Amino acid sequence: SKSGPVKKTSWQNRQGTRWSVEDGVLRGRPSSEEYQASRTHHYGYEPRVSVPVTPPEFLAGFSFRFVGGEETDIVPFIEFGHHVCRVKFSNKGTFVIVDHETLKVAESDEFKYAPGTWYHALAELKGDEFVIQFVDGPTWYVKHDCLAKANPSGGNGLGLAGPKDGTVELDNVSIWKIRSQVRRSWNKRRNLFDVMNPEPTGKEKKK
Repeated sequence: SKSGPVKKTSWQNRQGTRWSVEDGVLRGRPSSEEYQASRTHHYGYEPRVSVPVTPPEFLAGFSFRFVGGEETDIVPFIEFGHHVCRVKFSNKGTFVIVDHETLKVAESDEFKYAPGTWYHALAELKGDEFVIQFVDGPTWYVKHDCLAKANPSGGNGLGLAGPKDGTVELDNVSIWKIRSQVRRSWNKRRNLFDVMNPEPTGKEKKK
């Protein structure tokens, strides 16, 4: 990709964070000190971006890594729909939370967050079903009513948030709109996934 600023129609920087194409990847940095000083919330301490051109039902392949900074209870994560479905990375393991982060629906203690490591993912969202698989990592299947409901505010579509005071690098992004028809083999394939009983996270959903 050509170096320089990103097109806002394709990439929406969040919370004043700064994004540009550098060395062939999309790189995100936290907001400036001036921006942070001007805010009373949503300071942009961690780089955040969303892809508004993501179709409501999609297949997305992408590579990413989180560099520097520090992990918090909230970041780093990738998400699909603003507060709809998040994959939270932690040095204790990685997990999927949905419905404004109120329910944990998948997890892996073995798939631990490693700063600076490139992750390669393929994700699909259709109706109330979501599947994501990582190269050399887990494959998760999630079914929940909230997945079929877009958040009316915020950055929808594919999104990423990096570690606090760190950077994010994103590469090899391909996003497709998927067909309305479902393959006949899907019912059989679906039954092969291990499904976790949803666990409340303790967070209350905002009204």
